[in-house]
Amino acid sequence: MKRTMMRPGVLAALIVMGCAATAGTMSTSSGTMASPGAVELRTAMRKLWADHVLWTRQYIVSSVLNDPSAQAASVRLLRNQDDIGNAIVPYYGAAAGAKLTDLLRQHILIAVDLVSAAKAGDAAKQADADRRWHQNAADIATFLSSANPNWPRQTLLDMLNQHLTLTTQEAVNRLQQKWNDDVTNFDAIFSQAMMMADALSSGIVKQFPARF
Repeated sequence: MKRTMMRPGVLAALIVMGCAATAGTMSTSSGTMASPGAVELRTAMRKLWADHVLWTRQYIVSSVLNDPSAQAASVRLLRNQDDIGNAIVPYYGAAAGAKLTDLLRQHILIAVDLVSAAKAGDAAKQADADRRWHQNAADIATFLSSANPNWPRQTLLDMLNQHLTLTTQEAVNRLQQKWNDDVTNFDAIFSQAMMMADALSSGIVKQFPARF
């Protein structure tokens, strides 16, 4: 029997349909229902971060297998960084959106370096990529926290560093063929990405309540 694999974009769409259903009953801390605008933002942000981790996974899987589809996955993954940057433009302007896009693209390009070094068994290059990756995370946290007081820098940095740790483990699990660990780890990656998405959308709603 031929085994079929669901494409990441299709999986993301199905997941976000579930997110939308959940978001439809989302309440504020005061117990009142969230506005339609807040629900829409939360669902859209979750879709963006679902795409982020799903296409990152697709790239890692393809790259470890030396599959030529890795190139197409990397192009789609970089487009996701453009999408996330564009998502903040309505609130912080085009320059801020471009800055976030640039930082996120660096995040992906460094990840590519890290995976390549890990595949080659080059510990020095892997360590250098990991150092640059964490510095990039610090730069992202600094940038976002300067834009919104509801995004404390240390909270953002902790979330981003956790994202890096989980993604690194994802690559290691694939390289070492630890399939059960890989499945468990990706569940953690996806849950953590949704937490980051919710933190970002919640911060925007708090900063611009009149728009929601």
